[in-house]
Amino acid sequence: MRLLGYFCLVLNLAFSSALSLPSAEVEIVDVGENNTIEEDLTLDDIREPPNIQRSSILPGNDLWTSPIPYVLDKDLELNAKGFIMRAFEQFRLKSCIDFKPKYSEDYYIDIQKLDGCFSYIGRQFANGQDLSIGSGCDSLAIVEHEILHALGFYHEQSRFDRDDFVQIVPANIITGTEHNFRKVSSDESTTHGTPYDYMSVMHYGKNAFSNGNGNGTTIITVDPRFQDVIGQRLEMSPSDVEELNLLYNCNATISFIFYCGFSNGTMCQMSRCSQNGSNWEVVTQTPGGPSSDHTSLSSGSGDNGQQTGYFIHGSTATGQEGDSARLETEEVKPNRGCNVQCLQFYYFHSGNESDELNIWIREFQDEQDTNGVLRLMSQITGSPTSHWKIHHVSLNATKNFQVVFEVRKGAGNSTGGFSIDDINLSETECPHVVLQIDDLENLLNTSNTVTIRYSPRQYSKDGHAYRIAAILRKPSVGMFVQLLSGDFDNELQWPCLQRQMIFQLLDQTPNKKLQMSKELAFLSVETQVTSSGILAWNNPRDNGTKVLYENNEYIYGGPLWGYSRFATLEELRSREFLKGGSAIFMFNFEDLTPLINGTTLPCPQLRPIKTRNPTKNVDEGPCLPRILSTAHPPATTDNKISSTVHPATTTDNRNSSTIIPPPPATTDNRYSLI
Repeated sequence: MRLLGYFCLVLNLAFSSALSLPSAEVEIVDVGENNTIEEDLTLDDIREPPNIQRSSILPGNDLWTSPIPYVLDKDLELNAKGFIMRAFEQFRLKSCIDFKPKYSEDYYIDIQKLDGCFSYIGRQFANGQDLSIGSGCDSLAIVEHEILHALGFYHEQSRFDRDDFVQIVPANIITGTEHNFRKVSSDESTTHGTPYDYMSVMHYGKNAFSNGNGNGTTIITVDPRFQDVIGQRLEMSPSDVEELNLLYNCNATISFIFYCGFSNGTMCQMSRCSQNGSNWEVVTQTPGGPSSDHTSLSSGSGDNGQQTGYFIHGSTATGQEGDSARLETEEVKPNRGCNVQCLQFYYFHSGNESDELNIWIREFQDEQDTNGVLRLMSQITGSPTSHWKIHHVSLNATKNFQVVFEVRKGAGNSTGGFSIDDINLSETECPHVVLQIDDLENLLNTSNTVTIRYSPRQYSKDGHAYRIAAILRKPSVGMFVQLLSGDFDNELQWPCLQRQMIFQLLDQTPNKKLQMSKELAFLSVETQVTSSGILAWNNPRDNGTKVLYENNEYIYGGPLWGYSRFATLEELRSREFLKGGSAIFMFNFEDLTPLINGTTLPCPQLRPIKTRNPTKNVDEGPCLPRILSTAHPPATTDNKISSTVHPATTTDNRNSSTIIPPPPATTDNRYSLI
């Protein structure tokens, strides 16, 4: 672990009500890990059973039946177990593949810490099939890579049509490793009609098995634009996901519910109604802003998206105080056992600071309930915005429900209103903290000093206070977490160990199922000490520095711990990490102690809703009268994977969701999870 030394941090809390203390000196510590996943970790990672011919992703007896049973070996590193849980969630979000702890099944995946990272191809063995997540293999991309092998995938460059897309350079390959570049014939495999994918998480990098001769390159892409792309270790690519879903006959996913980007001016089967004022309208721009939708904003990669983009706008420019309009999604049914959902969308506020955007859920108690029960889940108000802003709302519906967006006119004059775009709803946990930095590239290029952006003080599920920091220093952005003193310090166990600190740079590709975000994480452990020998995860009240003055008390902070080069400017310009000039950094503070002796994590916990202004419950029924139906989905004959809508039963055996004490209110709910 490398110490970066002491820095005098001038705390610029433009997004917090806290008073900064300019004299606070806080130690910044880099975890000392290479931010780029070493491609060698997934080389030669395929294990083949003896006396079994080499095969590829052909449907047959080597496919698994979902949910796939698994065992976590006791010797697995805890950080690796955390990434395995996150990888499972990505498969649930993007496919119909589910996982469950082994009970009495004959076929299951035995995930162990063996020598390196490796897997067999497809379902091969009864009584436990080895999959190794060894030292250095604990990353989301590598875990996904090995699981895809187990599900039936070979490496992308093994495709029978690969010669049209890449050139293999035998002279540069280490003697004795040439077998890793063999092709699988079309008689043995299928591509399911998907194009060759340079972005596949299953593709080797350009220098795989290089002997160092010449320039050392062993794979040359026919299209030179992808020479430095192959071997990416972010996440599964959209093409990987498409091929997986074709292989297992998926037509629905486990946890994804819907996406709406209002493409071609459509409403995504949502309904709308108004009370005395203007209604929601699908538009391409509004006089008060924005001038463009979010979907087609230019990205750092130069992709300008579609030519004409649409979003939906609720105007507050006319009417009287209290006038409102509602936008309601279709009725959806929660299927997973935890009863936790995450609503993500982008909004643009061009109205008066007293205008409100309220987010409700309407739950129907049974089939005969025509009105449902409304519950307020989040509220956006305050100063207008100059950029599209991301917003997450944690939901906890247990019955069929709708999401209701209500725009309500405030007391002041308005020339605009609220706009919404790129809505994603899924049965997943929302990120714990979101930090959006607008005009990021300009900030990096024009500042000659270090710029620091902080989140407001947050609380973990068990009550530990913390915040995250983005340190901008050309040509990169560093991401750090800092423990703070909080309201529950006397009730907590110290030091705060076995927490996975998960940093993510969001790929703003509009549909959540197609995203490839960057993610790094480390575990809080006893060996992480400051230059003075103090454990980083001790109670900040005992060893910390005064960093804030908030609510008539001093807030103490420990060292900043994280990644000094979390994302370079070159990385930010790829994918859709920069969109409309904005980058979005997300963070999760995950307690992994249940995985020390267990195989699952408990259900996420929801915080009580806090709003700036009390809002009257909208007690009318749905905009569109509810149509009662008793129809059941058709049965499927596919005994491999269910190909109907979400299964009625769930393998999610985590505990039911609970409520934790609310954190102190902040004045900006754009930067904190509510």
